[in-house]
Amino acid sequence: MKSRTYNRKKILIIFLGFLGLVTVLTARLVYLMVFEADYYQKKAETLHEREREIKAARGVIADANGTALAVNKTVCTVSVIHSQIRDSGQVIEVLSRELGMDAADVRKSVEKVSSMEKIKTNVDKKVGDRIRGYELEGVKVDEDYKRYYPYEELASKVLGFTGGDNQGIVGLEVMYEEYLKGINGTILTVTDARGVELEGEEENRREPIPGSTLYTSLDYNIQSFAQQAAENVMEEKQADKVAVILMNPQDGGILAMVNVPEFNLNEPFVLNTADSGANLGEEQKQDALNQMWRNGCINDTYEPGSTFKIITTAACLEEGVVKLSDTFSCPGYAVVEDRKIRCHKVGGHGAETFVQGIQNSCNPVFINIGLRLGAEKFYDYFSQFGLLGMTGIDLPGEAGTIMHKKEDIGLVELATMTFGQSFQITPVQMATTVCSLINGGRRVTPHLGVRVADADGNVLEEFAYPKGEKILSEETSATLDMLLESVVSEGSGKNAAIPGYRIGGKTATSQTLPRSANKYISSFIGFAPADNPKVLGMVVIYNPQGVYYGGTIAAPVLRDIFDNVLPYLGITAT
Repeated sequence: MKSRTYNRKKILIIFLGFLGLVTVLTARLVYLMVFEADYYQKKAETLHEREREIKAARGVIADANGTALAVNKTVCTVSVIHSQIRDSGQVIEVLSRELGMDAADVRKSVEKVSSMEKIKTNVDKKVGDRIRGYELEGVKVDEDYKRYYPYEELASKVLGFTGGDNQGIVGLEVMYEEYLKGINGTILTVTDARGVELEGEEENRREPIPGSTLYTSLDYNIQSFAQQAAENVMEEKQADKVAVILMNPQDGGILAMVNVPEFNLNEPFVLNTADSGANLGEEQKQDALNQMWRNGCINDTYEPGSTFKIITTAACLEEGVVKLSDTFSCPGYAVVEDRKIRCHKVGGHGAETFVQGIQNSCNPVFINIGLRLGAEKFYDYFSQFGLLGMTGIDLPGEAGTIMHKKEDIGLVELATMTFGQSFQITPVQMATTVCSLINGGRRVTPHLGVRVADADGNVLEEFAYPKGEKILSEETSATLDMLLESVVSEGSGKNAAIPGYRIGGKTATSQTLPRSANKYISSFIGFAPADNPKVLGMVVIYNPQGVYYGGTIAAPVLRDIFDNVLPYLGITAT
């Protein structure tokens, strides 16, 4: 009896346990079927849907007048769906022939068991259309976009380019990626359990949203004038490279930025050398490509030489340590501590006023006034004028100034700094600072981006750039303009003069490090009209052969550019 009672209890416990388990499972099933039905319905649909991406058209980059500098070219992406292929031999034969690919490589992709396998991207649209015409089962031809630059080398190091995924890599392309990239769309198709698309089922499409158009301050015509002039002088002087910047000194807008030799934006991975780097190893070739893409106007520093006398003049006039009527004597050198620092004129300039000193670009005059100012004040003005920081230009990779620490500036260092040696800045920093000193004394921010708009031209955002603090009085700025006009009309900048135009400017010839290499940088900064500057230009020629003086070879380049640009901008001769 005890045994029977015990067994009955065991059976009851087991029964109740199973009943509880069934109840829990039933409750769970009801919960999933009733309360979670939508979620699992979507999950099931997803298992039977194949998603293909529709690439968004990248936004156009345009100049100030709307001329398109970077656009899109329609290309195709060819893919295969393994489960839908009926005749793999025909697919392999057609694709290898039309795409110019090795049949063995095509076979690997065709025979790979996957939902979708890409065969080739960036296929010419005509080729894609031909492949589509074969109506091969399991072969998909989707239209895509490839970046295209209609003017090839124009402003290449400013515009930059995109990679295989159409994403910006350098220049404006990467700086304004957020606005240019757009939003990709999708195509959803329904498949059976084997992954074969079901006939009669409609495609579910989410259309792509194209990127915004970026309008810049660049001007195609001005960029073309400047680039042609730079190429001509580089060839004539057998120079290593030439940089040209043209800016609006009132607001900092970049009208042109040239770095020759430029490269073909439609073939950015082909070196712009005669042999295209055929004898270089992979690492060497990559280094050469990085150098080719480099925008020297913002990425590289140099000793500005005598163009920096503009900054020294502004600081000394503002501080009141020199007057226009002050007289000096130049024997051809200046002795500072134990150093004899020479003037470019070996025999010296003799007796001269400060006005004549800047016209003659006389080093001893600037050493004299720099010593009057003193190292501490000189450094303070260096900082006040914005030379210790970045310009804030909207391009990636801007280099900073290489400058002595304040406490390390002795008399010799101060003397050489007054005429632009023993420190380094970028060309864009030099051009920006001069703009800020001649425009009435307000620091500007150099920039290229102006606004973005949609495909219909509706403005989405206007870019605002900070108008910096007052760095120089209007009186000193006006005096500086007058002095620099006299440099062109009567002094070392005569080769930049254009009849009927009031042009101001300053020449420079600096020696690169090490000095023993005897390599020079010739440069000229000029602006017009001198009494109300509307455009500033800067020309830098690196390692010219033969005559290398800035007033002789750099000033005429800017004169030729201005000869075209000034009338184009509506600046008329008087």
